[in-house]
Amino acid sequence: MRLRTKYSSEITENDYNKNVVVAGWVQDVRKLGSISFIQLRDRDGIIQVTALKKENPEMLKKLTGVPRESVISVEGVVKENKEAKAGFEVIPRDVKIINSAKTPLPIGVVDKVDTDFETRLNHRFMDLRKPEAQAVFKLRHTLLKAVREELVSEGFVEIHTPKIVATATEGGTNLFPVQYFEKKAFLNQSPQLYKQMMMATGLDRVFEVGPAFRAEEHDTIRHLNEFTSIDMEMAFADEEDVMKILEKVIQKMISMVNNENKKELSILNIKIPVPETPFKRVNYSECVELIKSKNIGVTDGEDFSMEATKALAEELKGFYFITSWPTKTKPFYVQPFENNPEICRAFDLMYDEKEVTSGAQRVHDANLLKERMKDQGLSPENFRYYLESFEYGMPPHAGWGLGVERMLTILTNAKNIRECVLFPRDRRRLIP
Repeated sequence: MRLRTKYSSEITENDYNKNVVVAGWVQDVRKLGSISFIQLRDRDGIIQVTALKKENPEMLKKLTGVPRESVISVEGVVKENKEAKAGFEVIPRDVKIINSAKTPLPIGVVDKVDTDFETRLNHRFMDLRKPEAQAVFKLRHTLLKAVREELVSEGFVEIHTPKIVATATEGGTNLFPVQYFEKKAFLNQSPQLYKQMMMATGLDRVFEVGPAFRAEEHDTIRHLNEFTSIDMEMAFADEEDVMKILEKVIQKMISMVNNENKKELSILNIKIPVPETPFKRVNYSECVELIKSKNIGVTDGEDFSMEATKALAEELKGFYFITSWPTKTKPFYVQPFENNPEICRAFDLMYDEKEVTSGAQRVHDANLLKERMKDQGLSPENFRYYLESFEYGMPPHAGWGLGVERMLTILTNAKNIRECVLFPRDRRRLIP
């Protein structure tokens, strides 16, 4: 007996009265007199297996004795049944119990009783059997496929940069140390320095999808210490050029999810309208005035608090860019405006009060880059390998970084960013 010939979604009217082999997890067993109904769950949905005592009493006994969440394979005939949720049922001829589940279950899969979030994460393998949990990661798959398709169509080349590094990307101390043989190393915060170095190679347009690590002691529903970042860098470009690319990527993500994940969107009970472009652009100074008009405290020249961004969101709905930030609020590699060095060519993409993406045109002049490092208390000597790429012909360039989990949290209306990670890593969680 084969273990499977069709998923639930592959069974159609053409299969009625034909033999199939289906496999999955026993979600529920109901016995009504001489008939038993087994809800068999596979990746794509639920199959009703209907066992009749008069047909095969031994099989009926075998099926009804299987604990919930056991793995079985059923060979049988597909019959039309309009009362079944899928419109058909399978009348079993042979059943193979592949793996019988222990009882009781650590958490329920279809039970109505809510399980607290930490318990769900402790037993994540079973939590991910829930259709609503799986739906999030099917959306994530489509989102990443959309990013790759859009960037490749714009001439970008996918790269992969080191995650064990000798120097902090942006200075600072929020790094996870690693013992690298006889040396001290760190888990990389970002591919920022490497993707900038790629602009000196002539590849011109690159992107990376990969892990990033931040040793920040946050303990909130919005932060992770390991996350997946989508990073791009583009030569012979300024901040406006890459903002336009970002708009196209966001549109592509949402459009593809709407087209390919109708079932998952229905499970999650969400609708995601494709945003119109161009997104609104509001410069930093305008934002400060808007926040002050709401009687919220804000200091000109500093980053915005959550209270301040919520005040902005009252007026600026959906996706919008905050542009022209004070130079001192941004990293050393961000390009200041030539006619006003106190302001730089940086932007944040926001969705309501949530920051989605940061980006900027970068400094491409080696001398200015060294000055900017010193202004932020960094030693150029610690960035020798990086600075060398600027000394032999570096074009103007710009780029951005987008957190996958943060974007997915926005699209799914998740209450906690950890819902959008298979196995979250935060300040308190290192397992499973």
